[in-house]
Amino acid sequence: MFVDGHHEGRGRQQLAERGQVVLDCPDPRVLAGFYAEVLGGTVDGDGDWVDVKTPDGRSLAFQAAPGFVPPAWPAPERSQQFHLDLTVADLDVAERGVLALGAKPLDAEDRSRGWRVYADPAGHPFCLCRC
Repeated sequence: MFVDGHHEGRGRQQLAERGQVVLDCPDPRVLAGFYAEVLGGTVDGDGDWVDVKTPDGRSLAFQAAPGFVPPAWPAPERSQQFHLDLTVADLDVAERGVLALGAKPLDAEDRSRGWRVYADPAGHPFCLCRC
């Protein structure tokens, strides 16, 4: 319910809702295939825009970006801008799976913590996080 232009109990007006999360990449179909395997989703589309529909009803989109330069992690001159946190029950099992699909480890040596950092095949950093 709105009260004076604000959501009751929130204190500020909602101006928008989160829409699609889109990753720029050199080949949307290839990167969508990687994330479809990781997330158990299906690939929808071809060409410059491809979506992955996940079993929980969410989607992730991939857009062709001519001249794409992947972020460097960690490097301030080519910062990552954002990253995805993917929750998993077993870090070791998930790690073996993403590496087999083409991910590269960025910061995965410390086995005592509940997260590890990888790069997807296009170079975007993502984390596997123990749930």
